[in-house]
Amino acid sequence: MSHQFHPTVLRDYDIRGVVGETLSDRDAHAIGRTFGTLVARAGGSRVAVGYDGRLSSPRLEAALVEGLNASGIHAVRIGLGPSPMLYYAEAELDVEGGIHITGSHNPAEYNGFKMVFQHHPFFGEDIQRLARMAAAGDWVEAVSRGQGGAPAGSETVAIIDRYVARLMQGFDGQPFRIGWDAGNGAAGPVVEKLVQLLPGEHHTLFTDVDGHFPHHHPDPTEERNLADLRALVAEKTLDFGVAFDGDGDRIGVVDGTGRVVWGDQLLAILAGPVLKDLPGATIIADVKASQSLFDRVAELGGAPLMWKSGHSHMKSKMKETGSPLAGEMSGHIFFGHDFYGFDDALYAAVRLIRAASGVAGGVTALRDAMPAMINTPELRFPVEQSRKFAVIEEVLARLRAAGAVVNAIDGARVTTADGWWLLRASNTQEMLVARAEARDPAGLARLLHQIDSQLAESGASRGGGLVH
Repeated sequence: MSHQFHPTVLRDYDIRGVVGETLSDRDAHAIGRTFGTLVARAGGSRVAVGYDGRLSSPRLEAALVEGLNASGIHAVRIGLGPSPMLYYAEAELDVEGGIHITGSHNPAEYNGFKMVFQHHPFFGEDIQRLARMAAAGDWVEAVSRGQGGAPAGSETVAIIDRYVARLMQGFDGQPFRIGWDAGNGAAGPVVEKLVQLLPGEHHTLFTDVDGHFPHHHPDPTEERNLADLRALVAEKTLDFGVAFDGDGDRIGVVDGTGRVVWGDQLLAILAGPVLKDLPGATIIADVKASQSLFDRVAELGGAPLMWKSGHSHMKSKMKETGSPLAGEMSGHIFFGHDFYGFDDALYAAVRLIRAASGVAGGVTALRDAMPAMINTPELRFPVEQSRKFAVIEEVLARLRAAGAVVNAIDGARVTTADGWWLLRASNTQEMLVARAEARDPAGLARLLHQIDSQLAESGASRGGGLVH
């Protein structure tokens, strides 16, 4: 027996596709079979399994567990919850790995698998190796493992209350009036429990888990998805509001005036208390982050480090450098400081409350104090999967030939007299991602013209299919 995955589901950070088209129950079984084989060969026997609120998640979870069992692995099932709750379970329970079934921020028809192996992110070449093993049928047999005792099975562990208690550990924040939008995603039940423990006044939206996402798509990096939260903050005159993506590992924030506090701006706020505790520490941000964030970290006495976008890349770099804090424009925030180093939007919300405490005017005042930069949001536009990385390579080749100042750590980030622009391929969607930042509108226009020119030379366009 062997199994071939649809090539488009093998992403850099996870396995993800459209259920019924590129992703099936057979894929879930093969993932369990193969991941279970890797765990077994490393001497392990237990894997934590969780899932998000998508309609397809329960049946994919059942098939995954069957695959794990077939490789002699005992499944510790934590049930419905956000991805960070699975990461927490993998860190705290007696297991050698973890798999969360989630489509993250993709549309409702998507689903996928995020994996952790022996407390390390499982990504990139790990996923390619898993696919090769499945294609070769390179699997252990449960009966051949010779461990004796009961056969591999599963158990259900209720962990949500322990997880919420861990989010509150060390809490020293003041009461605020806060809006919370869970977007009908998997973070909803955790939000409802969390606000019962936090001081202040809390108003929640869409905390019932519904895989149809009836109110808005759960992606807080798209400004249109924050409309309900903004309206709530305005109606109740709240101090600020927070929103979460479908699996609770990305945060969106609006201040008391309804302005978005973007991921890099949020990182600038969160870095202050961390660097007070750990002077000189390395703070990591992705290539999409504003130059003002890197300048702010240096101003606070920290060592700013620019790195590749993607939660697995960030977690790995944090371990390598000993960084206590990292973040992305996309709202993934990673706390190694007093936490585990994984991306947890719920914990980031708690740390934001703590960071804003004692500041007159709270989050709104912190946002007011930021330098006025003229920049675009993250601009995304469709491109064929087969072309998206090729376009970036073509752009890099032309830029190098022209002697441009380029950081090629993740796509092309080009620095000019006007500021900087970025073009990179999304690792989770069939999209190219662009961003630009300048000192004035004329400079921004020149930067955007450079992006357009490069795209045109590769037969692509920022117009037409542009998604804000």
